[in-house]
Amino acid sequence: METDTHTEKILITGALGQIGTELTNRLVEIHGAENVIASGLDRWDKKLTSAGFYERMDVSNTQLVRQVCKDYEITTVYHLASLLSGTSERQPQFAWKLNVEPLLNFLELAKEGLIKKVFWPSSIAVFGKGIPKENVGQDVVLNPTTVYGISKMAGEKWCEYYHEKYGVDIRSIRYPGLISWKTPAGGGTTDYAVEIFYEAIEEGKYKSFISENTAMPMLYMDDAINATLQLMDAPSENLTVRSSYNLGGMSFTPKELATEIKKEIPEFEISYEPDFRQAIADSWPASIDDSVAKKDWGLTYDFGITEMTKDMIKNLKVKLGK
Repeated sequence: METDTHTEKILITGALGQIGTELTNRLVEIHGAENVIASGLDRWDKKLTSAGFYERMDVSNTQLVRQVCKDYEITTVYHLASLLSGTSERQPQFAWKLNVEPLLNFLELAKEGLIKKVFWPSSIAVFGKGIPKENVGQDVVLNPTTVYGISKMAGEKWCEYYHEKYGVDIRSIRYPGLISWKTPAGGGTTDYAVEIFYEAIEEGKYKSFISENTAMPMLYMDDAINATLQLMDAPSENLTVRSSYNLGGMSFTPKELATEIKKEIPEFEISYEPDFRQAIADSWPASIDDSVAKKDWGLTYDFGITEMTKDMIKNLKVKLGK
């Protein structure tokens, strides 16, 4: 396959997931569909992704991953495929295998020079016991208490190791909870902040699995995609963090979010019935200091809780035909 040496050829794993769907669309807008290769476990369906090519691929299949990278002459990988926090607690061994081993494989491919640049998402789940709840800094001790957090912490250390030892251009963000109207969430502890909007519009009420005063860092998907692209476009020499950058976004409780929704849907009611995810949420910080990302590569946000709530309800009403 002939390619222009200046053209980026981009592979996205987990391309049909919550982040992957929207990131793929943005990358197609920037680089053209012919330069974006999506991959996932589902069968190819033109309606699912705007990418020019789709590979049905298990990222644990190292030989297949290598072959796909060679066939398309991939230069940049966005490796998003993973098992999220709630689901990982139920399948710890599978979560470890999926969340760590394919990352190592991509780092090896980059070390060999087969690919040039890798993006891999970490998470606020890397934080845990013994750190302050508020304004958690970039370089605090990581002490995760969940399967997902343990796998992400290990991944961060591998990223740092491959950069320092072999010069691999790996870039990462610790995403907080992500909120999007376009794609449903997929098994995370912060999913309540997506579900609540669907239920508010369709049922007028919501039962939260997180208690009313539990604050967690959140980010609207538009801001998450923008931050990812900002980081990937930054000159390598500007980056001082090769484990994973803190991303703070906004921080709010279910009660505060319900108050914002009531401004748009006055009859909305919320109740609380915390489940096993409450313990996960309790192990996470309430707010994050992202000043290093702002300094190194100019991180900015467009959405706070009010702007996000209005945009979610406006777009979901159209999507749900309400």
